Amino acid sequence: MTIGPKLALRQAQSLVMTPQLRQAILLLQLSNLDAWSVVEQEMERNPLLERPEPADVPLPAFEDIPRHPVLPTLGASRNPGTWHDSQDGLAGPAPALHERLAEQVRLSPFDADERRIAAHLITLLDADGRLATPSADIALALGFAPHGTGAARVERVRLAMMQFDPTGLFAHDLGECLAAQLRERDRLDPAMAMLLRHLDLLARRELRRLRTLCGVDQDDLTAMIAEIRALSPRPAQDATAPEACIIVPDILMLPAADDDWIIELNPDTMPRVVVNSALTLRTTLRAADRPFLTERLASANWLVRALQQRAETIIRVATAIMRRQSEFLAHGVSHLRPLVLRDIAEAVGLHESTVSRVTANKYIATPRGLFELKYFFTTAIAGRTGSGDHSAEAVRHRIKALISQESDRDILSDDAIVNELRKEGIDISRRTVAKYRDALRIPNSAQRKREKAFEA
Repeated sequence: MTIGPKLALRQAQSLVMTPQLRQAILLLQLSNLDAWSVVEQEMERNPLLERPEPADVPLPAFEDIPRHPVLPTLGASRNPGTWHDSQDGLAGPAPALHERLAEQVRLSPFDADERRIAAHLITLLDADGRLATPSADIALALGFAPHGTGAARVERVRLAMMQFDPTGLFAHDLGECLAAQLRERDRLDPAMAMLLRHLDLLARRELRRLRTLCGVDQDDLTAMIAEIRALSPRPAQDATAPEACIIVPDILMLPAADDDWIIELNPDTMPRVVVNSALTLRTTLRAADRPFLTERLASANWLVRALQQRAETIIRVATAIMRRQSEFLAHGVSHLRPLVLRDIAEAVGLHESTVSRVTANKYIATPRGLFELKYFFTTAIAGRTGSGDHSAEAVRHRIKALISQESDRDILSDDAIVNELRKEGIDISRRTVAKYRDALRIPNSAQRKREKAFEA
């Protein structure tokens, strides 16, 4: 056997991710507004692309996109509402919290040493805006006497900075943070101060004992608790939280004749672009420039086709989802059906990964409100005695309804809820009920019983 170099032919198949294929995948998983950003970048690079004419002028590239009927059985529950608000103006990002605090230090009547203390305190803030280091340790780290005037000076600066915006920063604990916010509102009376000293009792829902300690009646304590809940327990996180944005639906369900519904992309936000064919016809170029024009024309035509295919795919997937969830449209969350990506993929003849991309970052305006497409995919909980499966979201909705209907003398434990659900044909464990109840932020039966007794 001889060993040496030789030539051999071998066939192999592989998927090559071209730049256009990557861009098509990106367009599919973006919302309409985000897809518009990608289209605008392409328009800057390609002189043959331009915005379409006003909406009343038909666009040949999109005139063949179908409007899909859903089901003709929803007329009784129809309530389209107003959806065509495409204005999505957002404020610019707020300055970083440390920068805002440093600016307030510069505007405060601190001397040089106090400014140095203030700058050090800013660096010690944790993610919630608390200051865990004692004032004596801070004084020692800065070269001041750790006791006496040094610690007192640090404490004086800290208390002054607790009134900075947002109020409640630099507090040692939650009670002090809330007290600073109430003091700013002139609401820190003795009863409220007593309540803040016993936040542990409030967490355990021992409301009768709190009422005795604070010396107030039931109505006053209820009002005090509501006032505390309106405060910010983590002022640093709230100060750096991103601005809430307006959600604009990507897909609309519109009423049609004969109590039917049709689904279409939101015309106010649907990314659209056309090729300026007139420019290609009347432009005279040198032979050396023709390859560039040919490449730009091919790229422009591809983008138009990619956007049209994106629109058709989104409509097909959204229509398949809403057909499966027709009972939800007619009767609400309690009739939401279990649904997984594979069900829709088989219905529309696409891969599950494609369905996942289509449903990402997309919102649909339905007769029941505005929902993300992902909302309609829920796991199944088996039914008893051969009955059909139940959606996990519908079961959560039923648990919430059962608890809201309980009387003062009949507080439902998790086991009792399990029994009620099993009577309705839902096979569920106590652990799952507890998990769903916690996700709904509903206290356990013991805490609810104490609250009912207090309200009585």
